[in-house]
Amino acid sequence: MPKASKLKKIVPKSKTKTLNKTKTKVISKPKFVAKGPIKISKTYIPKDKEKYMCEKHKLFFRIKLQEWKKELVKANNDALYNGSMDDNSISADIVDQASSYTDKNVEMKAINRQIKLISEIDKALIRIKDNTYGYCLDTAEPIGLKRLMARPVAKYTITAQEKHEKNEKVHADD
Repeated sequence: MPKASKLKKIVPKSKTKTLNKTKTKVISKPKFVAKGPIKISKTYIPKDKEKYMCEKHKLFFRIKLQEWKKELVKANNDALYNGSMDDNSISADIVDQASSYTDKNVEMKAINRQIKLISEIDKALIRIKDNTYGYCLDTAEPIGLKRLMARPVAKYTITAQEKHEKNEKVHADD
């Protein structure tokens, strides 16, 4: 067993202790230990019992958003490259031409909506990275798991969303 004079007492990092007329630095243990990456099962669903927007929740919504984005990009590519969009045949019947034009117009509007949705998904993924995802951009209150499950790109609580929509309607009427 070592002599008592050679033992060093561990003290907090901000303090030093004089032992045998020499100052010694004390190395403190890290406050938290880095864990491995968080993993969730494919059937995982966030629960209210868990801490709101814990790492599992963020991972779940990140995966959900990324898969949704992949589906939208694939659907847009299919519509643009394989759909009726590149049907350049001109019909002699003016009704057929009008119908074809209307169909293409509707399809382009759907693609434009999906492109805007992809942009919203990208913004939501950025909010996950900077730890603001799941919190209202106006009030900083939790949006709620049920709302996020229904609309993963939600930026506002239901109350704040209703307020925004009311303001948009008022300004649209001007």
